[in-house]
Amino acid sequence: MSRRAGGAPVPPSEQSTPAPLVAVALPLPVYSEFSYSIRGQVPRPGTRVLVPFRRGERIGWVVGPHQGPFPSRVRSVLAVLESEPSATPELLRLARWMADYYVAPMGVVLAAILPSVLVDASRDVVTLKAPAPEGVPARARRLARALEVAGGPARVSSLRRSLGMGSLWPEIRLLEAAGVLHHETERPRPPAVRTRRMVELMQELPNLAQREETFGRARRQREAFEFLEAAGGKMELSALTQRGGFSRSVVTGLEEKGVAQVVDREEMRDPFAGEAVERGDVPPLTPAQEHAVLRMVEAHRSGDSTPFLLHGITGSGKTRVYIELLRAVRELGKGAIVLVPEISLTPQTVKRFRSWFGDDVAVLHSGLSDGERYDAWRQLRSGEKRIAVGARSALFAPVAALGAIVVDEEHDGSYKQSESPRYHARDLAVVRAGISGAVCVLGSATPSLESWSNASKGKFRLLSLPERVAGGALPPVKLVDLREVRSAEKRSRAQERGGGSAPRAVAASGPGGTILSPRLVDAVNGCLRRGEQVILLLNRRGYAAFVQCRECGDVRRCEHCAVSLTYHRSTGRVICHHCRYEEPAPRRCPSCGSDDLDYRGLGTEQVERVVAETFPGARIARMDVDTTSGKWAHQEILGRVERGEVDILLGTQMISKGLDFPRVTLVGVVNADVGIHLPDFRAGERTFQLLSQVAGRAGRGHLGGEVLIQTSLPDHYVLQAVRTHDYEGFATREMEEREAPPYPPHLRLVNVVLSSPDDRSAADQAEAAVAWVDRWIRARAHGTVERVGPAPAPIERLHGRFRWHFLLRSSSPAALGALCGEFMRGFQPRGHDVRVALDRDPVALL
Repeated sequence: MSRRAGGAPVPPSEQSTPAPLVAVALPLPVYSEFSYSIRGQVPRPGTRVLVPFRRGERIGWVVGPHQGPFPSRVRSVLAVLESEPSATPELLRLARWMADYYVAPMGVVLAAILPSVLVDASRDVVTLKAPAPEGVPARARRLARALEVAGGPARVSSLRRSLGMGSLWPEIRLLEAAGVLHHETERPRPPAVRTRRMVELMQELPNLAQREETFGRARRQREAFEFLEAAGGKMELSALTQRGGFSRSVVTGLEEKGVAQVVDREEMRDPFAGEAVERGDVPPLTPAQEHAVLRMVEAHRSGDSTPFLLHGITGSGKTRVYIELLRAVRELGKGAIVLVPEISLTPQTVKRFRSWFGDDVAVLHSGLSDGERYDAWRQLRSGEKRIAVGARSALFAPVAALGAIVVDEEHDGSYKQSESPRYHARDLAVVRAGISGAVCVLGSATPSLESWSNASKGKFRLLSLPERVAGGALPPVKLVDLREVRSAEKRSRAQERGGGSAPRAVAASGPGGTILSPRLVDAVNGCLRRGEQVILLLNRRGYAAFVQCRECGDVRRCEHCAVSLTYHRSTGRVICHHCRYEEPAPRRCPSCGSDDLDYRGLGTEQVERVVAETFPGARIARMDVDTTSGKWAHQEILGRVERGEVDILLGTQMISKGLDFPRVTLVGVVNADVGIHLPDFRAGERTFQLLSQVAGRAGRGHLGGEVLIQTSLPDHYVLQAVRTHDYEGFATREMEEREAPPYPPHLRLVNVVLSSPDDRSAADQAEAAVAWVDRWIRARAHGTVERVGPAPAPIERLHGRFRWHFLLRSSSPAALGALCGEFMRGFQPRGHDVRVALDRDPVALL
């Protein structure tokens, strides 16, 4: 008797006529498919199957028939897990394109674009329907008896462990064919209604005097109060005690003082379900909006899939254009996908689209549970809902009869996936629209230079919205020279020398010191007097960028990454913002023992403290990663702003785009220079986009507005372009800056990173990889591909791994793709745990 791979005997009945072979993609980092035999009807491509792999079982996808000669040893598919392919022909074609272009294994790509539950083998369940007939094999009878004892549905994984029989799938298939049992893949169970123990503030303490009177010497209670306040006034008790580092006795002290309470609250599964949304007054379309909608609808009707770049200034009504396009598409019986870059934008975006399309909108983003995402996925797949709204991964929604894809804020870097497959959702949107015959719209007030270049070359069609919907002008932008503010600070200190020093956070020259210039302080005070709202931006969280000893100069650094630890005052800890390593903030220098420590650099936490001291009567909300870790924290904070419960919204880049609050009349940028000199060719572009976007939050209502940007580089071309709202002027200058040395969009770029826990292995294998690439270039590329490097990565160590990288540049996407594909399949790194990561079209080189 012949045997299968792995030693399993092949029955004589199976030896007579070879079963057909199918190629199966498994979610493994292997650049090839695996061939398995299958009995019965061959599943359609995209169908999930369970297959034996090594000593276990894996879920994979049939991607087509086996190619090549019949192998001498082959194993059989254990089970076909679905009657309808989970990967539709359209998504399967897109996945193949992704695998080829981004050089990623097909199985890894499919696992990334489909709900995670579909890759979980533990959700396969069998139920006994009838007694096993006479004559079935002993193993099948044993399985049937076990199901009879179970008295109901049982997981295959549990049965396998309890019976100790190895794989049960041959018996399951046999009994299912005999009508004895029923097999199904169980959807994720909706989480039971559960409560969370929450700590909630019961009263506000708006000024310093009240806080001093309430807390006195109870420093930790005050810090816990301010920590809760920064998180929106409530937080889960476990998060406050674990992440915040506050003891239960501190919380009890807050309860005893009557400023907080501990209560059990039911956790919401989906805040959008059943939510009534009022549309409000709908102004008529402007001529520019009407023209844009007409062009898009005409293109869709004619089958022209050339993408549109919608360049609209902030407040010009891009969302309304999207809505009108979707209305036209839906009237044709088709569906749509709308991508937004930030989870913080999703609630507002969903609210706007639901006001027009009601429950036809499904939400897909990482803030949802597995069950919620799977429910939305199934509703879109069945056609029950036809519009998907969400962040990056919503691009893979199985929308039936896709008619339009909208990528809002198309320039945003969060559309780039950081792990394999390292796709860019903006670029994939263009590809999927072409596959589906859908119209693709990329919208932004500050388009990426790649999209702008494509529009100038005719690859995209440019549509403009040059005016704000309400007819108002863009707010005036004024630059505040921080060099002059610091000079005034020094003069003020010199005059007061001998008379005592001012507190560090609030300097003698003015209430806001050098953190908030006198000009910005006056502007904020004016807004507060008029009952208007203010947005303050600083794109760096924490209290201080690093802690340094004044005696020896030592800086506390992460044990796993080549970066300094950021000081967070509210928790009294220093944290790595890359790997999340943290430790108590030092009281003495670990190197020399000195207690003379300096907290250098500026973060949102410190700015919040200065703002609270400078404007003691103002209601302040901080919005950054530290205050939005809760599931719906973004929505809660923005809801408070919308209801007028917040006077000053302070935050990082997550408050810079998509927000539309008519009472915001002032935007202040605390330090515009953060990030402008990073060792990355996109640093200037990202700075321009961030500042332009946040400036657009001001003056969106009839009250008007202004923007004050504090900078030490007022003459820099990026800041000058922001000041005059001159995107085209900026784009022209930035394109010139990237000509020599050449960077995108003048050519295509690939960043190859080799990493290892051992620095020598990383360096040696980077050299070996470069040697491999050079040989390929000499033999195949004929000068069409240029290699730059290797060199240590700008952040040389991350997550305990040393990193070296090199760049590949070429004006030929085909040559670059061929090299990347052969390199990832052909180069075999040696040394200690060396990993190779290839990032095609990178958005950052750090």
